[in-house]
This record gives sequence, C-alpha cells and structure tokens, in this order.
Amino acid sequence: MSASKILVVEDEPKIQGALVDFLEFHGYEAATASDGLEAQRRVRENRYDLVLLDLMLPKISGEQLCQQWRQEGRQVPIIMVTAKGQEAERVAGLQLGADDYVTKPFSLEELLARIEAVLRRTQPGRSVGQVFKLGPWEVDAAALRLTAGKQTVEISKREAAMIACFAAYPNQVISREQLYQWAWGEDMTGLETRTVDMHIAKLRGKIEQDVECPEIIKTVRGAGYVYEQSKTG
Repeated sequence: MSASKILVVEDEPKIQGALVDFLEFHGYEAATASDGLEAQRRVRENRYDLVLLDLMLPKISGEQLCQQWRQEGRQVPIIMVTAKGQEAERVAGLQLGADDYVTKPFSLEELLARIEAVLRRTQPGRSVGQVFKLGPWEVDAAALRLTAGKQTVEISKREAAMIACFAAYPNQVISREQLYQWAWGEDMTGLETRTVDMHIAKLRGKIEQDVECPEIIKTVRGAGYVYEQSKTG
C-alpha cells in the first residue's frame, strides 16, 4: 500500500514543521500550505488522502475552506486542528463537513490515532485488508485475483478498489461519486457518471452469474450501487 498523502494547512512555521516531521517519520507523505488561498490551490490541483486544517488562517479561514470543498463535492477527509475548543465551535466544524476535530494543544500520538481512524473509515482497502470476501468470491487485492471454488478471475487495480469499497460498506448505498473517488483517486467533478457505470458493467461480467439480474452488486436507481451481503454470503 502506497503512503497516504496528507496536506498540512497551518500558518505557524514551527507547528507546520513539527507536524510534517512527525507524519513523515510515521510513513506518510506530507505537503504544506501556509494560508487559505494556497490550500485552496493545492486541493484543486492535487489529490490528498487527508487534510489537517487549521481554522485561523490568513486570506481564507479554515471554516470557509471546509464549507467550500464540501459544496464543490470534494470528499477529501478533513481533520480540523485549532485553538478553538468550545463545544459549539467543535459542533459547527463537524456540521461544515469535517471528519474530526482536534483542539490545540494536542498530543501528537492522539493526532496520529485520529488520522489512522479517519483513514480507516475513508479508505476501504485499509478496512478490509488484502484478502477478503465478496459474496461467493475470495478477493486477493494484492494479486488482483478472485477465486470461487475452482474458478479464478483476474481483475484490474480499479476493479479491486471498487470491490474493496463494497466489501467495506456492505448493505450501504455507495454513490457513483464515492466510487470514482476511491477507485480513480480523484473527485468526479465535471465528469459523466457513465464512466463508473461502464466499469461496474464490466465488473459484473466477471462476478455475476446473470448480469441482467445481478445478485452481488445491485443498482439503486438515482443513488448508486449496493453490495447486499446478507443475500450473497
């Protein structure tokens, strides 16, 4: 598994440097932004697995950035890191779309635990591991192979990523936008949903007995797809 990319948005150089050193020591790839405009540009031009977002920033506040990204449909996980510690402020941050909220001063070990918890929730591959079940199939994500009895099917990395999404969230509707972000590694801004539908159709051709009446990955009209675990094992 490649290193997760984390954007550290912090205007205090000492704190920013300490966070970058700590993250890189623990195997993460870290990038930085020192004000809201720079953070806005970096998120527009790059893909990150998580953003550590200070709220009291020059030019554009962290609250404004979080709200803007969510309104744009960007699903990048956000942990707000701030000196604002009142309950109402924490609640407001979460309501804007943050995934977690850490108050300064904080323990680096606690921050690491929160980062890992958010990544487990938002990166399906971290939840299910490299070998897992999807209906009657045993999935080996590392080898890009599905096995059911004596039958073996080869899959692509993108198909493995989509399968991991379904296995991580059984019986939950997953939108096309979510699938695209997880499998393609970027937001689906401005793209046709047909891209995802075509890949799902190809995947069904490999795992379903009857592609016209799929039993593993089902379509939820107007919402996305669902893996109905209770009916498939």
